Amino acid sequence: MQSLRNVAIIAHVDHGKTTLVDKIIHASKLFRDNQEFGELILDSNDLERERGITIVSKNVSVRYKDVKINIIDTPGHADFGGEVERVLKMADGVLLLVDAFEGPMPQTRFVLGKALSLGLKPIVVINKVDKENCRPDEVHEQVFDLMFNLDATEEQLDFVTIYGSSKQGWMSTDWKKPTTDIVPLLDAIVAYIPEAPVREGVPQMQITSLDFSSFVGRIAIGRVYQGTLKEGAAMALCKKDGSIRRTRIKELQTFEGLGRLKVSEVPCGDICAVIGLEDFEIGDTLTDAENPQPLPRINIDEPTMNMLFAINNSPFFGKEGKFVTSRHLRERLFKEMEKNLALRVEETDSEDKFLVYGRGILHLAVLIETMRREGYELQVGQPQVIFKEIDDVRHEPIEIMVVDVPGDVAGKVIELATQRKGELAIMEPKGDMQHLEFNIPSRGLIGLRNNMLTATAGEAVMTHRFKAYEPYKGTIPGRNSGSLISMDTGAGTPYSIDKLQDRGVFFVDPGEEVYGGQVIGEHTRGMDLVVNILKGKKLTNMRASGSDDNAKITPKKDFSLEEALEYIQKDEYVEVTPKSIRMRKIYLDETERKRMSAKMEAQ
Repeated sequence: MQSLRNVAIIAHVDHGKTTLVDKIIHASKLFRDNQEFGELILDSNDLERERGITIVSKNVSVRYKDVKINIIDTPGHADFGGEVERVLKMADGVLLLVDAFEGPMPQTRFVLGKALSLGLKPIVVINKVDKENCRPDEVHEQVFDLMFNLDATEEQLDFVTIYGSSKQGWMSTDWKKPTTDIVPLLDAIVAYIPEAPVREGVPQMQITSLDFSSFVGRIAIGRVYQGTLKEGAAMALCKKDGSIRRTRIKELQTFEGLGRLKVSEVPCGDICAVIGLEDFEIGDTLTDAENPQPLPRINIDEPTMNMLFAINNSPFFGKEGKFVTSRHLRERLFKEMEKNLALRVEETDSEDKFLVYGRGILHLAVLIETMRREGYELQVGQPQVIFKEIDDVRHEPIEIMVVDVPGDVAGKVIELATQRKGELAIMEPKGDMQHLEFNIPSRGLIGLRNNMLTATAGEAVMTHRFKAYEPYKGTIPGRNSGSLISMDTGAGTPYSIDKLQDRGVFFVDPGEEVYGGQVIGEHTRGMDLVVNILKGKKLTNMRASGSDDNAKITPKKDFSLEEALEYIQKDEYVEVTPKSIRMRKIYLDETERKRMSAKMEAQ
């Protein structure tokens, strides 16, 4: 039997987690010829590389001193809480990675709380000690306070701390004495993370994640909790509804480096991939056929937001996408539900519209962005928060929002948050910055990031996580400016856009194709305004002396997908195609819009 360590890495977005895993892989002599040096190996999908965040957890294993170390990379963002919970079930210990300047951040707290409650043993890694104005000793105290507040046990509070810089590739037990490699960290993992326990008895494995191969179909991944899994063995799948289905293991693979290795059996404690199972879900238990013993199921955080997904029916439909029908959209959303645990999809009365429930705007925006890159065209409505009736009182989700901002603009942040029913809970200095914590309704967060970045000249760092459902906090003022709506379909002219500049900010450039009912700008006033940007200049055969004013046009305002989702009003959609993101009114015809808004007001 080889010695095993299963370690999950916890860190806030951008604290260097994926870089550290890469360095561990290099250190274990996996890449002897260093051909992939400098490239982030783990964040493999394009979206993860662009945004610099981990969305889907991944498994890697390295060997060090005859010990096999399975490293499980976890997402740091609270929107991917569904991923975190089940990933931690595979680990026996965690590496808590913290930035030596920023200290523990709110979303580190979210994952760490879950890890401590599962009884996992932490090792604290204080990263980026090569940065200027870093404060490793203060951060060490902050981590201790955080663990204490999260009700860590005496044993968990007696954690070992390693300092270093994963970018420069060194780790040490003392931050003032840099070493040349990351061996001290590997030594600490072997010494302090408990060995995976060997439990004899009926084989049990809980399926905690999925993979897909076009050759063998769906692959179940999980940790062998008890007994030994053998290739070809007859097994039983214990389902969510309590039913038991007989099945057989066709092939077993364990993780080796970045790849997988085919094996004939997998011992207790190791993480493996099982091929040949049919009709399984995440959370099902694979166990003995004669004497089935299911493991308790995994609880997933409830969704707090929903969005309407519909097929694209704008005048430009089908011009840019490959998958445009309701059948395509339906199949794609239900396929996503199989592996994205925190997501729920409901069919509506109309067959080309679906309600999609998720953990937050980022969670849903990542799904939309992925679909868009695969060639889908769709329209999404304004994000809506999910309310609950508890004891006949309306409750809504409340989040803890943490903002770090320069001291001189802290007042603006407090003002913006309180307008949206945020309550200031903590205010303390952190170097030159002010550290603010608010309790704020999830509704209040929609569109807040943009306003906050504008008010603080881009200096505010804002993060949030779900706290609990609390009684409804009252109405929150929405966007106070109306939309500029295109009257006709065609290409905008510089002449007409120039003449309309005093009416608001435009989202389209001259020459760009627009259609009637498309939102092409923000009105300076509170109501919507229909404008014609297709008009050309009236030409005469008189040559004017010097009165020809050349059009001087302000560049258009660009929106990312999340910004567009946060910007739209209730009566608007975001149209998403592989090449463009447009905003439009749900009812493109002006008379129909007026009729519908009158009907809504009457109701």
